[in-house]
Amino acid sequence: MIILIFFIAHWYLSLFMQTFFLHRYAAHQMFTMTKGWEKFFYILTWVFQGSSFLSPYAYGVMHRLHHTHADTENDPHSPKYSTGILDMMMKTKNIYNDILNHRIDIEPKYIKNVPYWEAFEKFSDNWILRIGWGTFYVLFYVAFVPPHMWYLYLLLPIHFLMGPVHGVVINWFAHKFGYVNFEVNDTAKNLLPVDFLMFGESYHNNHHKLGGRANFGVKWHEFDPAYPIILALNAVHIIKLKKNNDLIYM
Repeated sequence: MIILIFFIAHWYLSLFMQTFFLHRYAAHQMFTMTKGWEKFFYILTWVFQGSSFLSPYAYGVMHRLHHTHADTENDPHSPKYSTGILDMMMKTKNIYNDILNHRIDIEPKYIKNVPYWEAFEKFSDNWILRIGWGTFYVLFYVAFVPPHMWYLYLLLPIHFLMGPVHGVVINWFAHKFGYVNFEVNDTAKNLLPVDFLMFGESYHNNHHKLGGRANFGVKWHEFDPAYPIILALNAVHIIKLKKNNDLIYM
């Protein structure tokens, strides 16, 4: 039971930071926050994502490129131009690292207002720290997995790669399976009619149509679990939601 609680907590805490801070803030600027809160969420993202921490800067820039070039040869992660899931993940990793390490020229519009905390970027992109997080997960499992439930160790690779796993669920499966509410110029689909798994991220067709909308749900049954949290953070003035922003994706 402790292991399942730990796994579920890691899944949803990591996922929340990806959808709230990396996706809706860093990439799409659906709301604003002070630099102090930005640094707080930078650190919280690192804590919750752990070994698979994704740079807000590299994620934000890469995701803007995805929206601009969705399902074309210039898309950083399109199933249409990949031979399989692993091929797409490797291409994504290479482009992500090129952006992170400033090895490619990026047009200024893709960088504008994307958070960049240079000192923390250098600190967090460290294999010693990533291995440290991975070691923590392993030791936690060693401490709490009963001997007869050895199969629970099969969950460890998901812990190690939690951020990329969340990404591939949407970037692969939500471009192949699901339903559509809007006509868009790509293959984005709504993966689940009620998103209990991906914190609203599976309403991918809605998001590709309304790239600046903070609530990813559109129809009555499309509950976006992240949106009430965003409203609460807005109400206590930690963030400030932008108005009339639905069609502005960066």
